[in-house]
Amino acid sequence: MEVQKNGFLSIKQLQDQYLNQNKTPVKNVTEEGLSFREVLQKQSVGSEVKFSKHAAGRLSDRNIELTKGQMERLNEGAARAGQKGIRESLVIVDGLAFIVNIPNNTVVTAMNQTDATENVFTNIDGAVIM
Repeated sequence: MEVQKNGFLSIKQLQDQYLNQNKTPVKNVTEEGLSFREVLQKQSVGSEVKFSKHAAGRLSDRNIELTKGQMERLNEGAARAGQKGIRESLVIVDGLAFIVNIPNNTVVTAMNQTDATENVFTNIDGAVIM
């Protein structure tokens, strides 16, 4: 740092001296070398989907009971949708259709094949067939 002839520091010199001290660069990866996105996906993998109050009511009204295997495939379908960047996904498991909000990992609604007679699903941006 050079001092001007009159003995005072310039504004640029003061900025460098006071504003840039103790700044460490922001890391975009963890110590393990994972990005934020990878850490987030790692956290969501293996976690089970939740059922909204509406979806739980639909399952009850339509007498739909999921087996352990069907739940595993529903969770796997939701995880695959998340890996592809889908936000609202249709996940089909054994003739059962589930609309899953992927960021919240929540089943929004559920229906069986007889209830989905029109086979039209709206407000989704992807589908996974398990």
